[in-house]
Amino acid sequence: MKAFRISGRFRMGRRWQAFSKELAASDEAAAREKLLSVLGSQHGVPRKYVAIALVAEVPPDQVEDHAVRYALEARA
Repeated sequence: MKAFRISGRFRMGRRWQAFSKELAASDEAAAREKLLSVLGSQHGVPRKYVAIALVAEVPPDQVEDHAVRYALEARA
C-alpha cells in the first residue's frame, strides 16, 4: 500500500473548485479510481467533471491525512 496526493479541480455547480486529496492505494490507477469514487459519492460529481492535474506518490513520513497514515501503518 502506498500513499498518493492527487490535486486538480472539479465542477461544483457552475464553478470549478480546486482540491488536493491524500489517498492510500496499491498503485496510481487505483488511487485515481478511488478519488473519482470518493468525489462522486461525497459531492455527487460525475466523473466527466473531475480534472486531475497531478498524482504524486508521498513518502510515508510526509503523509498529512491521519486516515491515510493509519491505513499505511495497518498494512506494514
